Amino acid sequence: MDPGDNQPAPRILSSRLLTAVWAALACLTGLTMLLASIDLGFYNVLAALAIATAKALLVIAFFMHLKYEGRLLKGLLFLAFVLLAIFIGLTFLDLAFRAPGQS
Repeated sequence: MDPGDNQPAPRILSSRLLTAVWAALACLTGLTMLLASIDLGFYNVLAALAIATAKALLVIAFFMHLKYEGRLLKGLLFLAFVLLAIFIGLTFLDLAFRAPGQS
């Protein structure tokens, strides 16, 4: 890097932290597999989406270094997640209130 650059130095995360995040992702994957064998009815989808969201947040925060970014980037990502949640919620509402036999 040139000393005249105005960019911060890259963050180096400890291997202990990255290993802990990896272990959490592995546990959440195991929980997803366990959840697939349990019949919770409609709540299976909600639980799977909640686990997938937790895994995505871990990947985004630590492996993509969003935890160390500014407020603007975090806010834009939050907005994208809110819009995604709205679209998924509207899809579930559409499916929940359809008449039987409609596709």
